[in-house]
Amino acid sequence: MTDDQLLRYSRHILLDEVGIEGQERILAAHALIIGAGGLGSPAALYLGSAGVGHLTLVDHDVVDLTNLQRQIAHTQDRVGQPKVASAAQAVRAINPEAQLTCVQERADAALLDTLVPRASVVLDCSDNYTTRQAVNAACVRHRTPLVAGAVIRFDAQITVVDPRDATAPCYACLFDPQARFEEVACSTMGVLAPLVGVVGALQAAEALKLVAGVGQSLAGRLLMLDGRSMEWSSLRTARNPACTVCGQAHGH
Repeated sequence: MTDDQLLRYSRHILLDEVGIEGQERILAAHALIIGAGGLGSPAALYLGSAGVGHLTLVDHDVVDLTNLQRQIAHTQDRVGQPKVASAAQAVRAINPEAQLTCVQERADAALLDTLVPRASVVLDCSDNYTTRQAVNAACVRHRTPLVAGAVIRFDAQITVVDPRDATAPCYACLFDPQARFEEVACSTMGVLAPLVGVVGALQAAEALKLVAGVGQSLAGRLLMLDGRSMEWSSLRTARNPACTVCGQAHGH
């Protein structure tokens, strides 16, 4: 680490659990962020500022005026720009050393199979059930840890999927990939702006813990926040042996 880096990351280095070795692991890490909106904005800003060496941002969308209520990586003068380019600009403004790769595409299975194996950790900051299931399946296939977050209205949740742990459940163990329900979108249901900041920041914290090898992750737990009462609840989750994604019958 350079003298500038020792200064920049000094508050991490002062943590006994992180230290210089942990910060060097963070600097060497590659985080793949799916979605550069409400959750992806704070996640990218925190991971970039914390020194994650390489960030890959995936989002097919462009910045819209309605995004600015909660998607803090974007600004009024970047309306109409690709979200990945706008978020990359915001990260670089904080940390010019961050390496950024922008992918303005939908995260389908083929793209995920290319990107997931290159990542140390994946953050699912997408806004729809189909993408969440595709990201989970790719992370299970390539044994890459995943931090999955979601927010709608006043409700938020976050969990970690760690396919390297034989006992930990995947996202499909908790939420059936075959489930047919109406897709709930912010555009029709609304979302309390700071809640995406809370969950996106928590996703960044879990990702940093995973790459630095610090503490205990949320694998096997679903953490939920009711924004109306500001009450957290934690649900222990178990692996489903019959899971169609990570179950034994499927060779995982």
